[in-house]
Amino acid sequence: MGLHVIVGAGAVGRTTATLLAGRGERVRIVSRRGTGPEHPQVERVAADATDAQRLAGLAAGAQALYNCASPLYHRWFTDWPPLDAALLAAAERSGAVLATVSNVYGYGPTDAPITPQTPIAARHPKLRLRAEMWAEAKRLHEAGRIRATEVRGSDYIEANSIFSFVLREPLLAGRRAYVPAPLDVPHSWTSITDVARTVIAVAGDPRGHGEAWLVPTNPPQTIRQLATRFTQVAGVPAPKLTSVPYPVLWLAGLGSTMLRELRTTRYQFTRPFVLDSTLTERTFGLAPTDLDNALKSLVEQ
Repeated sequence: MGLHVIVGAGAVGRTTATLLAGRGERVRIVSRRGTGPEHPQVERVAADATDAQRLAGLAAGAQALYNCASPLYHRWFTDWPPLDAALLAAAERSGAVLATVSNVYGYGPTDAPITPQTPIAARHPKLRLRAEMWAEAKRLHEAGRIRATEVRGSDYIEANSIFSFVLREPLLAGRRAYVPAPLDVPHSWTSITDVARTVIAVAGDPRGHGEAWLVPTNPPQTIRQLATRFTQVAGVPAPKLTSVPYPVLWLAGLGSTMLRELRTTRYQFTRPFVLDSTLTERTFGLAPTDLDNALKSLVEQ
C-alpha cells in the first residue's frame, strides 16, 4: 500500500482518488479548499500547490504525484506557470513519478486521427501552453532529474465539457438545447473514468514513463448522435438541438468569459476531431468505458 498525492479536487482528481482508494492505496488529495471524496483511505489537505516547498513536503515518500489541476481556462497564462514549476520541483525533490492529466490542444487542427506520431502543431499560444509544459517535463525526465508521464484525452463526457455545460440540463428537461458548435461533425469524447484509469496505469508502469499517452476513447460521435444516445439512456424525449451560428457566438463572447474562450477551440468541432488510442490500449491492456455507462453516470449527476 503506497502513498499517492493528487493535486486538484475537480472531477478528474476526485475520480483518480476514488479509484486508488478502492484499490487500498493511501491517497492525499491537495486543493486550496481541502475538498475531495470522503473515504477512509483519502486524506484531504488544504494547501497552495504553487508553494513548491509545501508541495514537496506533501509528496515526500509518495509513489506518484498526479497533476489533476484545472485552472479556469481564461486564467491559464496566470495560473499554470507557477503551478507547473512547483509540480516539477516537488517531483524532483520527492522522487515521485509526476503523472499529468493534459489535453490534445497542442496538436492544433488536424486532417487525420490523432495518434502518438501526430506532431505538436498548434500555433495559438493558449493551445501550445500545455504542450510546452510537457516538453519541459520530458526534458527533465530525459536528464534523469524526474520521472514523468502524461495522458491526453479529448472533450470529457461526464463533466467540464460542451456536452455537460450546454446539453445535459436542457435534454433532461425536454427543452431545446442551443449548441455553440456544428451538430454533425465526428468528434471524440473521453470518459473521465478512463482518464483516471489511464493516468494511474502509466504512473505505475515504467513503460509509461517519459511518454505522453492518449486516453482510451470510444469511436467518435457527432453532437447529434451523442445527444440522441444520451436521451435514450436517460429515457427522455429525443433531443431538440439548434446550432448557434459563429457570428452569434462571437458576439455572445463579448459578455461571457466561457463563450469567448470557446472561440479558440472551435476548430475541434468544425472538422472531424478524432483520437486513435490503440497504442495505449494495447500497451496497458485498457479499453474505453462503455459509452452508455459513461452517459448514464452523466444522467445521475
